[in-house]
Amino acid sequence: MRNSLTRPDSTAVTMVEPMPSTLTNGRRQRRLSFVDRLISETDTVMRTLANRGNTAGRESPAAGHSEAPLTETERRHVAGLMRVNHTGEVCAQALYQGQALTARLPTVREEMQEAAAEEVDHLVWCAERLRELDSHPSVLNPAWYGLSFALGAVAGAIGDKVSLGFVAATEERVCRHLKDHLKDLPEEDRKSRLILQQMLEDEERHGQNALDAGGTEFPRPVKQAMTAVSKAMTRSSYWV
Repeated sequence: MRNSLTRPDSTAVTMVEPMPSTLTNGRRQRRLSFVDRLISETDTVMRTLANRGNTAGRESPAAGHSEAPLTETERRHVAGLMRVNHTGEVCAQALYQGQALTARLPTVREEMQEAAAEEVDHLVWCAERLRELDSHPSVLNPAWYGLSFALGAVAGAIGDKVSLGFVAATEERVCRHLKDHLKDLPEEDRKSRLILQQMLEDEERHGQNALDAGGTEFPRPVKQAMTAVSKAMTRSSYWV
C-alpha cells in the first residue's frame, strides 16, 4: 500500500508500507504467506525425489569406518533394508512438510520444519549407504511421498494436536522398523548399524517431543491402520 506525503516545498513523497513481518532473534523477518510456503515445499519435493541437492547438517555416523566384507546375498539384503529406511525418510520429509504447510500455530510449524531438517540427515546418510552398496532408492518413492504429504497436510488442517499425535504415532512405527533392522543386519556391517542407531535415537526424540508439545495419543485402531500401511511400504520398498 502506498501513501503520499507532501513536503513543505510541495514535492510529493511516496511512502511504501513494509510487508508484514515478525521479530525473530532480534531480527525482523517477513512473514511467509501460504503461497510462499507452497513454493518452498515444491522445491523440497524436487530435491527429495531427485535424490540430490540435499546436504546433511551432520556427518554420517558411518564416516571413517571401513567397509565390511559381505557376501553377495548379505549385500543385497542390507541394500534392501537401507532402501526401506531411505523410503521411510522420504515419507518423513513429506509428512513433516505437509504438516508444516497447514499447521495453525507458528510454533508447531517451526517444530515440524526443524524435525524435517534433521530427517534430511537421515535421507542423505541412507542414500550414501545405498551407493556404497551399489544399490538404488525405491522407484516407488514418488507415490509414497505423495501419500505421506497428503496425510500430513490433512492432519495439520484438522488441528495441531492431531498433527503432533500423528507424528508421535508415525515415529513409534519407524522406531519398531529400525529396531527390527538392527537385529537383522549382519554383525560385520558396522557402517549400516551406526547409521540406524543414530536414526533410532533421533526418531525416538521426535516422537517424544511431539507428545510433550501436546500431541494426541492415537487410539489402537488408528495405529493398527497405520501399521498396515507401513508394512505395505516396507515390503514393496525392500524389493523395488
